[in-house]
Amino acid sequence: MSAPLLPDAEPFSADGGPHGALVLHGITGNPSSMKGVARALAAAGFAVDCPLLPGHGTTVDDLLDVTWADWSAAAEDALTALAARLDEGGRLVVVGLSMGGTLTAWLASRHPTLAGIALVNPLVEPAPDLRALVAGTVADGTEVFPSIGSDIAKPAVLESTSEGGTPLRALLTLLDAVADLQPGLAAITCPVLLLSSVEDHVVPPSNGAHLVATVTAPLERVMLERSYHVATLDFDAELIEERVVDFAVNMVGSGRRGS
Repeated sequence: MSAPLLPDAEPFSADGGPHGALVLHGITGNPSSMKGVARALAAAGFAVDCPLLPGHGTTVDDLLDVTWADWSAAAEDALTALAARLDEGGRLVVVGLSMGGTLTAWLASRHPTLAGIALVNPLVEPAPDLRALVAGTVADGTEVFPSIGSDIAKPAVLESTSEGGTPLRALLTLLDAVADLQPGLAAITCPVLLLSSVEDHVVPPSNGAHLVATVTAPLERVMLERSYHVATLDFDAELIEERVVDFAVNMVGSGRRGS
């Protein structure tokens, strides 16, 4: 790391069981955006891990050379470590916001025995025009875009994000991963809870419609009428926590097992 951690950016973990929940934040964000959900799941009795993904929690300099491969490997490792903490027969759910939702869908495509996944404004739809723009900007020598953080309708609420902006080479690897994920979306077999903001200035709302059209597993969609992209910190935060906990409790009682 090139700088100290931002306030409240440290990982969150809670003991519990017999079941577990992995909670994942978005690109340039950190666990602070997801700790409300993580704590709600812990209060419901789950063992919880909300890791700080590689390169996050400080400045954009720490993200310049980090890629999807680093984030996906960290998510896989966190899932494995959480599964090892559970009682025999314990079940796992995964929850993710934005890129955390991309990672969550990716994990579900690889782990068909997950009990369920909950996605908040996930990035899951290929964006070739955006990729071409970002690639062209990188080719011209620009490494960083202005920050995409704090898309929140609630006044005076700011998201804690990597200081200095959005790393473009890292973003390119995420956009490529979304394109590569498309066959995996159709392979998801566990139930899905999708929480979609009606107005989102970071991830187009069409991503939710794309997921609904692509995933063949049971899917419930909840529309968030009052929140923008970082809905976990917005007017609908309490609703999200309640719906995610209810979903998780129902899923671990549904007979699905393992990781």
